[in-house]
Amino acid sequence: MQKKISIVIPCYNEEQALGIIYEKLVEIAAQMTQFDFEFVLVNDGSNDHTLAVMRTLAQKDVRVSYYSFSRNFGKEAALLCGLKNASGDYIATMDADMQDPPELIPQMVEALESGAYDNVASRRVTRKGEPLIRSFFARKFYKWMRNLTHIEIADGARDYRMMSRAMVNSILALPEYNRFSKGIFAWVGYRTKWIEFENVKRSAGETKWNFWQLLHYSVDGIVNFSNAPIRLASILGIMMTILSFCAIIFEVIRALIFKDPVAGWPSLVCIITFIGGIQLFCMGIMGQYISKTYMEVKRRPHYIVGETNRECEYNG
Repeated sequence: MQKKISIVIPCYNEEQALGIIYEKLVEIAAQMTQFDFEFVLVNDGSNDHTLAVMRTLAQKDVRVSYYSFSRNFGKEAALLCGLKNASGDYIATMDADMQDPPELIPQMVEALESGAYDNVASRRVTRKGEPLIRSFFARKFYKWMRNLTHIEIADGARDYRMMSRAMVNSILALPEYNRFSKGIFAWVGYRTKWIEFENVKRSAGETKWNFWQLLHYSVDGIVNFSNAPIRLASILGIMMTILSFCAIIFEVIRALIFKDPVAGWPSLVCIITFIGGIQLFCMGIMGQYISKTYMEVKRRPHYIVGETNRECEYNG
């Protein structure tokens, strides 16, 4: 039997781009006749005609399977659904906007077929066309992730990659509700080859990620894979305690020498405000971890499939 390649594509409002990437993937599949192909499309609660496009593609091509969520659950849930329902020997994940070049698929397959790698991942080496502030913080994020989590995530790493069945099974064995796929891909390990490419413009539509969504995504990634923020809060608490103790000694000596305990109240107000801010900051950090724990213990499904043309777990 021929080996099968599954292409997992999470979609959110991609009615314009989905047909374009499908045609490109069909073209590549026609060139790789030694493999069977499967296209796993996941509709993440789109409010345009993405689902209708998926239905049309599934009707004309038996290789297309689609899973439509009952609402928007997020890209992480869509990736998980696609991986759970992919049946291939090699499984690729990619975006629908053509910013993940499908032309890299033969190169990825070749690396996996060599037996030297279990994971062929991609990274952008340029961010041409992106706002400067977004590019700056993106680079800082990857640096902080490496330093804080001790997990090697390459600068510019994308979710676009092709993995062996063994690696995908390891990923699916991680049941956590709060998922950060880039961290999970790195955490499970396996032999990885990186492929570099230059930034590509979207084929159609607009990006669904704004600065604040990316910032929230970054905070989730750090909190999910590191306890460094909690350690930071503890260190700040110790430092402020020592500083406050020194300030008390200073004020006592000052009052004994100068007999002027009233002077300095403006600076006292500033100090109290500063310490209060530090306390709220630390409470916010702890709150992030508590909220993550709260979501985990409720054990809600990652997603709910509202419609599909295949049999699957409707609650993921």
